[in-house]
Amino acid sequence: MDKPTLKIIAKELGISPSTVSKALNNYPDVGEKTKQKVLELAASLKFIPNSVAQSLRQQESKLIGFITPNAVHYFFSNVLNGVIHTAQACGYSVIVLCSEDKVEFEKEQLEILMNKKVDGILLSLTDHTTSYEHINKVVSRKMPLVLYDKISKFVNCSKVTINDRKIAYDATKYLIDSGCKRIAHIRGPLNSITIIDRYLGYKKAIKENRMEADESVIYECSEPSIEEGGRIAEVMLREEKKIDGVLAFTDALAIGVILRLNELGVKIPEEVSVIGFSNSVQTRVVSPSLTTIDQHGFDMGKKAVEVLLKEIKATKKKEPVKYQNIDVPTEMIIRNSTR
Repeated sequence: MDKPTLKIIAKELGISPSTVSKALNNYPDVGEKTKQKVLELAASLKFIPNSVAQSLRQQESKLIGFITPNAVHYFFSNVLNGVIHTAQACGYSVIVLCSEDKVEFEKEQLEILMNKKVDGILLSLTDHTTSYEHINKVVSRKMPLVLYDKISKFVNCSKVTINDRKIAYDATKYLIDSGCKRIAHIRGPLNSITIIDRYLGYKKAIKENRMEADESVIYECSEPSIEEGGRIAEVMLREEKKIDGVLAFTDALAIGVILRLNELGVKIPEEVSVIGFSNSVQTRVVSPSLTTIDQHGFDMGKKAVEVLLKEIKATKKKEPVKYQNIDVPTEMIIRNSTR
């Protein structure tokens, strides 16, 4: 038997293909008896609507583009889970791309998604994105765009983030209140607003608590890895700066610090307390377990999709889009790496 089509169903019932299409899409101008006949025959023939044709008629692809700088990072995988879960519940599929934290990939992938005619894009910037022409180009084409986690104030669009400055301030204050007198901060290059805000939150807590603002205990990593955290831990000890607290930009860096300090015989948290960011799986199994910030990635992904779908709907109706700046709540998870 030929593959069932609108024309075959229409011929069988003696109605027009357009009436069949309207019945399948529950149009109000088609009678209930006709709808029932169409649905019953379509079910018996195992008719599957042509989603591409439907998308062309409705001028939407039902596709969302998602670009992440890191596909295997615990936080970003949680964001992706939230995105897919929420998008699918609303009838959308997600095209997932990874920039690998490279600006050239970020540029290429935005073009790919534009050419795929997606209905909207979710983007987290690389740590090296310092020019935004390629992103503003997307906005100028009236393509709904939401930045999440790693954002820029130089792009006029909605943003879904956490309050990195406040969180870093609170984490540093926690170290101070637990008795730490000399707190190091491990961060990346000051390109990303995420890195900048965590650095400023750390500095604010140090200043407000009248501690010495010593730039020599701020360490810049080449990459946010366990290996790099271990290397910096060794440098800290070799420099003999009497550091008794560490706020690391990521869990990986913090875990690297813990592992290397353990190897060098430094007691954690008695001699050095350590805090990370993300609440990744390894934070529970490293010894001692790591105090960290849970960024609730799933909730961020969910909220980013909700914002994007509102903008897609408004754009389709040619209504003005109201950009939003949303902070997703976070939580400090206290474990054994702090006093």
